[in-house]
Amino acid sequence: MQQAPVLIGSAQLPGVLSVPTQARGLVVFAHGSGSSRHSPRNQHVAAVLQAQGLATLLFDLLDAQEGQDRRNVFNITLLARRLADAVDWAGRQQALAHLPLGLFGASTGAAAALVASALRPGRVHAVVCRGGRPDLAASALPVVTAPTLMIVGGADLDVVDLNQQAIARMRAPVRLKIIPGASHLFEEPGALDRVALLAAQWFRDHVPAQLGVGMGAQTGAGRYASVATGEIIERRQRAERRQWPRPAGPSRGPSESLKGALAHLNGPVPGLS
Repeated sequence: MQQAPVLIGSAQLPGVLSVPTQARGLVVFAHGSGSSRHSPRNQHVAAVLQAQGLATLLFDLLDAQEGQDRRNVFNITLLARRLADAVDWAGRQQALAHLPLGLFGASTGAAAALVASALRPGRVHAVVCRGGRPDLAASALPVVTAPTLMIVGGADLDVVDLNQQAIARMRAPVRLKIIPGASHLFEEPGALDRVALLAAQWFRDHVPAQLGVGMGAQTGAGRYASVATGEIIERRQRAERRQWPRPAGPSRGPSESLKGALAHLNGPVPGLS
């Protein structure tokens, strides 16, 4: 894994580029309002995608001065332009230009991701929105061509409704996945892990694989990616178990459901079977 700080676009926005060995694609993240490249939720999802052979780019959509103006965090045109700049930047990097690209947007960043995908239809192959506000993409929604997955918490009722309204305006292949009981930030035990697995599956299905490199290949590298994904999720679950009370009565526990999800993504997972 190679990881390096980068500067994006003419605004020289700081970011972190992570490229696993034999990366099969690149996912550019768009954070939500009041957040940044340091978002722990986006970093967790990015770590799972990296373990699945996807390079990730997390960067600030606004500079420090711009971020102080609350109007900017809802300026979807500005945010989408910054995201399109990142797509163009990646296309100019020798190590990244050959990688098929997807976008992952959270909250207002989801709207920016949808607009940016409409601005770069030949470059963006897939979009995933987490707790997104796709309604803010407005007139760009019918123009989006990239297959889009919208992930929303079941307890986030207003956002569920906004996502459903946005989907009705879209012509691209789109799917809404509701995580039962999850709130807007997916802070409940296992909720963010489910987001990460769904995102990995969506990019696996819709971002073209590089020749000879597939996420499902059971080579040594493929098996390592599977184990790494499990380790990332298990670390998070151990931390969650220290913070949340153990449910009463017998339970299969999260490890069984995650074992099945990981097996679906990659086949048998050493250490989890």
